[in-house]
Amino acid sequence: MTASTPAPTARPAAPRELRGEPTWRRRRRRWGLAFVGPQVLGMTIFVALPFAGSMVLAFADWNGLTELSWVGFDNFRDQLTSPKFGRSILNTLLIALITVPIGLGLAVTIAVALEKLKVRTLYLLLFFAPVVTSQVAVATIWQQLFRADGIVSGWIARVLPIDPPNWLGDPRLALIAVCIVTVWASLGLNVVIFLAGLQNVPPTVVEAARIDGAGPVALFWRIRLPLLSPIMFFSSVIAFISSLQTFDLVFILTDGGPQDATRTIVLHIYDVGFGRFQFGLASAASIILLGITLVITAAQFGVQKYFVHYEED
Repeated sequence: MTASTPAPTARPAAPRELRGEPTWRRRRRRWGLAFVGPQVLGMTIFVALPFAGSMVLAFADWNGLTELSWVGFDNFRDQLTSPKFGRSILNTLLIALITVPIGLGLAVTIAVALEKLKVRTLYLLLFFAPVVTSQVAVATIWQQLFRADGIVSGWIARVLPIDPPNWLGDPRLALIAVCIVTVWASLGLNVVIFLAGLQNVPPTVVEAARIDGAGPVALFWRIRLPLLSPIMFFSSVIAFISSLQTFDLVFILTDGGPQDATRTIVLHIYDVGFGRFQFGLASAASIILLGITLVITAAQFGVQKYFVHYEED
């Protein structure tokens, strides 16, 4: 006679909501990975791997054909003592310091003017058109306008008793021409951002200030502009970073000339890397540009507490 094996005791069924929750979470996790995966893959391929490669090449001598040889900090020392690289840093900082305040000031002024208009869509399209237009096309158009016999120079010669200025061929005017095009090309995006910020100012705060006797000027400087300061801070950070990376407009307009008057850091990196095939020097210059960008951004975040006001303050 054999002993029978007792049947395993069945576990009690879990409630429906507890049984459905893990499946729902797994499905949501799969969808999340499906949406985030391409972005992570793109950042890895086009950002992380090139950055890691630049970090390696910055300490090596390599022209793409010869064997890679390590040179330590020689590439950084070469670039930091190079007159061309020093000129490119100066030009880039000048472009940023000129275009960012002027661009943001114009954008706020235009946004305030457009806020009162009932039919502002057409104006927004006109201002935003350069943002969605290829920078190459923008630079080509302005290159024709800034020619010595172009529309801008011809108009100035008719208004003022001077010879038509050669904007892109004169070292004293070329950087100004680049700044004008840079401000014009980025104006539309800042106008849209500031216009959205002005429309989000709490009407109760504005109405309370009006009841207290604040006029339009006091209302703007004491109420609306301080409430707009977080957006202005965000725009200034983005604009500074974008100005430090100026390349395509300058490349088409002047190619860094005349006499390196408009040579920017990114243009210098392109010239050294793909013009002279000195990828080690170009990588060292790009790492220095990264350091400059981090320092300026950190300084902006450090001083923002003095001029940025939040609604809850």
